[in-house]
Amino acid sequence: MIEDDSDLSGLTVLVTRPAHQAAPLAAAIAARGARVLQFPVLEISAPADPAALERAIETLEDYDWAIFISVNAVERALPAVLERRAWPASVGIAAIGRSSARALEALGQPPDLVPGQRFNSEGLLELAPMQDVAGQRIVIFRGNGGREFLAESLRERGAEVEYVECYRRGPPAADRDALNDAGRASDLVVVNSGESLRNLCDMAGEAGRDWLPGAQLVVASDRLTGLARELGFEKRPVVAANATNEAIVEALLAWRRSHA
Repeated sequence: MIEDDSDLSGLTVLVTRPAHQAAPLAAAIAARGARVLQFPVLEISAPADPAALERAIETLEDYDWAIFISVNAVERALPAVLERRAWPASVGIAAIGRSSARALEALGQPPDLVPGQRFNSEGLLELAPMQDVAGQRIVIFRGNGGREFLAESLRERGAEVEYVECYRRGPPAADRDALNDAGRASDLVVVNSGESLRNLCDMAGEAGRDWLPGAQLVVASDRLTGLARELGFEKRPVVAANATNEAIVEALLAWRRSHA
């Protein structure tokens, strides 16, 4: 019986975030008593076309809004801007989520716009400044690929939208046996995105079929529940309120309480 509902002792949690972003979450989970295994299934690298970011920096004052889609977008784009110039006061800064907002604040550029509850494209689009954007120019800093929903919605509202890919995502080179050993040893597996979930399955390969279908996923978006089902996961993922470390830890605690 679990006497402390804030305790994760006895659980093993696999964290699959990129190597440079996993440590704070791993530490927060370990502080609750869980054993944490780290195995990144996503790697962040330089963009294929660095000139796109350079052009955006040179013409930044031509935009009305700059939207940062992720922490990686902040950490890859904003320092490059600030090395070259001050941020133009006329250009509003929007962050998709709380983690991106914190990353902006840490670099001295707090956002002007952040969703209050739904930390995603839908949440940002609900905010008043994103409702009336006809005639405005908006730049979205992001990685390669991703959802088109935000840009398409803003264009439908009359905005001119440009993407700037400031980093690339891809599967890292990995030891398949080590990944599968970590998966088999884990009670829960934290996965941040659909791309990470696909990479997890690809990287585990056929050798992972003895544990992947029965794995208990912890995800940060309801959208991933459908993808998990398509990929053959049998258990409904635990869905955190958002992708922050605090929300992931709370989701783990809620699962623990429900399985006490």
